[in-house]
Order: sequence, then C-alpha cells, then structure tokens
Amino acid sequence: MTAADIKGTIAAVWRIESARLIAGLARMVRDVGLAEELAQDALVAALEVWPGTGVPENPGAWLMATAKNRAIDHLRRGQRLHRKHEELGYEIDAQQGDPVVALEAQLDDQVGDDLLRLVFIACHPILSPEGRVALTLRLLGSLTTAEIARAFLVPEPTIAQRIVRAKRTLSEANVPFELPRAPELAARLASVLEVVYLIFNEGYTATGGDDWMRPELCQDALRLGRILAGLAPKEPEVHGLVALMELQASRAGARLGPSGQPILLLEQNRARWDQLLIRRGLVALAKAEALGGAEGPYALQAAIAACHARARTAADTDWPRIAALYRVLARVSPSPVVELNRAVAVSMAEGPAAGLALLETLTPEGALAGYALLPAVRADFLMKLGRWKEAIVELERAVDLTDNARERDILRERIAACRARTG
Repeated sequence: MTAADIKGTIAAVWRIESARLIAGLARMVRDVGLAEELAQDALVAALEVWPGTGVPENPGAWLMATAKNRAIDHLRRGQRLHRKHEELGYEIDAQQGDPVVALEAQLDDQVGDDLLRLVFIACHPILSPEGRVALTLRLLGSLTTAEIARAFLVPEPTIAQRIVRAKRTLSEANVPFELPRAPELAARLASVLEVVYLIFNEGYTATGGDDWMRPELCQDALRLGRILAGLAPKEPEVHGLVALMELQASRAGARLGPSGQPILLLEQNRARWDQLLIRRGLVALAKAEALGGAEGPYALQAAIAACHARARTAADTDWPRIAALYRVLARVSPSPVVELNRAVAVSMAEGPAAGLALLETLTPEGALAGYALLPAVRADFLMKLGRWKEAIVELERAVDLTDNARERDILRERIAACRARTG
C-alpha cells in the first residue's frame, strides 16, 4: 500500500470513527472541546505511525487505544486525575486498584449511549442555530472547518469562530454530558431534529450561491439521521425525519438539468427517482406511524412526500390528500411556511383562485417578509389565472429577495414569458 493509499485509508477511518472517539472521550473528560483535541491527537499519531507500520487490522480500536492514552496523559499532566475520579464517584486508593484501569473502563461502556449524548450536546438549545449546525457537522459529521465553510458559502474564519464560541458556551454553562431527563427530552430531541433538517435543507435547496443543490450536505444529514434512528429506535419523530429526508433525497437525480439548471417537481422525470431511497423512506414512515407518530410534524411532511413518491406521473398525484395532510400539519405545527405550502396544494386540488385566496393572509410585510417563495408562489397563481402584469410585479419582487443564482434565472425566464403574453 502506497503512502497515498494509507493517507486515504486514514481519512476514511477518521470519517467513520471520529464521532465515536469524541463521544467516549467527552464522557471521560467532561469537555467536548478537549475531547475533540484528544481525538485529533490520535489522528496525528496515525498519520505518523501507519505509513511505517501499515494500517492495523482494527484501525478503530487502535485510534481508541491511542486516544485513551492521550486522555490519561493529559489528566496526569494537569494533576487533575484525583479530582476527575471524585467527580465520577471513584475513590483513588491503592487497595482499590489502578485508577488508569478505571478510566479505561469508562471508555469501554456502550458506544451508542455516548454517541447519543454527543448528539444532544452538539445540538443543545443553549447554542445559536448556526453554532449547533457547525458543531454538529464538525463533531458528528467529521467535516473540517474548511469543508463546512465551503458547504455554507461563508468564510472559514466565520465557521471557526462559531465552533469555538459553541464549545466555550457549553463549557462555561457546565452543560452535563448526559442524556436529557424525561421532562426535557422532547424539547431537546426537537432541537436535534431541527439541526439535522436544517443541514439537509441547505443541501437540498441552497439559500445562496450558484448551485441549486449541495448533495454532500444532504448525505451528511441523512447519515446523521440514520445514526440517530439507530440510537433512538423508539422515537417516532426520528423515523419521521429520516423518512422525509430519504423521500426527498430520492428526487435528487431528477432535480437538475444537464447544465445544473433546476427542474421543478412537476416537471421531473420520475424514472430518475431513486427507488431504493423511496423504499427506505416508506419503511421509515411506517415505523413512525407504528410507534404512534403519524401526526408528528416530520411524519406528516414525510406522508406528503410519500404521496409524490407513489404517483407514477405528476398527473397521478393525490393533491386532495396532500392538502388534507397540510391542514393537519397547520394544526399540529402552525407556521407561515406551512400555510404557503398548503396554499400550493389547495391550488392544485381546487384551482389557482382557491390557492390565491389562502395567500391573502400571508402578506409580504408579515412573518414571510424577505422570503422569496411567497411572491414566487403568488406569481404562479396569477399566471395560471392569466393576470400577467400582476404576476410580473410579484416575480420581480422574488428576484430581489433570492440569493440563489439558479433561482433568479428561473424567475427571470418567467418574467420574460409574462411580458411576451402582455405584448
């Protein structure tokens, strides 16, 4: 194996094992930032040693053993071993055995619990949404600061600052490295799911830049969602979110044209939809419903996505059912965005005039101020009603509000089509 092959192997192993390493170390040292540093030390050791010795038979175990030693050395150097054992309920006594053995045993407990704790820490509501996203991708997605910055089209120092600030906030607040207790579990889980879906959405429809999609973010979010479903198999909304992401991701291959231009849902070639992802999404949705979560916000959105997935053609779409599901979603999880999507579904089921009537409550000065999709949807309804001049006004407003170059191209094409209609 060449040196380049070994480096590639180390990078792949790190992607797989880093979250597990950081999770185990964080439980031991009670500091996420320090845990990441110690895990990075193990990675550096692998980069130094493996090119000469070859990749070990169990590289993950090698990294974990090295990380354990780094953690123990760190605690000894800082003369904090005794205090750490007191915090963990241990008595350091010669008759009770070697304290190092006790520390090592801590890292050999259930990995699943450690990972779940790390998920809840990285997505803690004490952090800003931007901080949660950056820290989650760093600790659980194994992305570098540069990779996160590229994905979100922001300067690398900005992402680095978010990560440092998030770690400092957790440390200063003495956030315990433990699973939330029952009374706060629902709220904390909602924060976790929100972060994962934020990551997915930014990949599925980029808010800025020249590309309509950033597939690597979708894949990171899907991987995190699948891990979470394995760690919390009895939580219906976890399966609901996984179902939603699987079903939406199934359309990725049909959402872009040859030059990267967006292809909207009703115009997509459904033969290009990924049937494996559709099947996985439907199975996850069935799990959510079997666990009593049919009316969870993510499960409801997944049920809507399933309506599209089951339709062989756009004309076969069950729009009345989709509109009904949006009515339930608006009751369970009310928001202006849900109402906007409900208006689209109603327009497809009952006609554009019915959809336009629902939009009357969503004024541009309201909660959706600055949201380009509101005037874009209004323009679509107006175009279908032949009200071309009014549609142009809405489309121009949408152009001004969007930061995505591909989206602007679509809107400008529609403006040209409307102007052609007005003579």
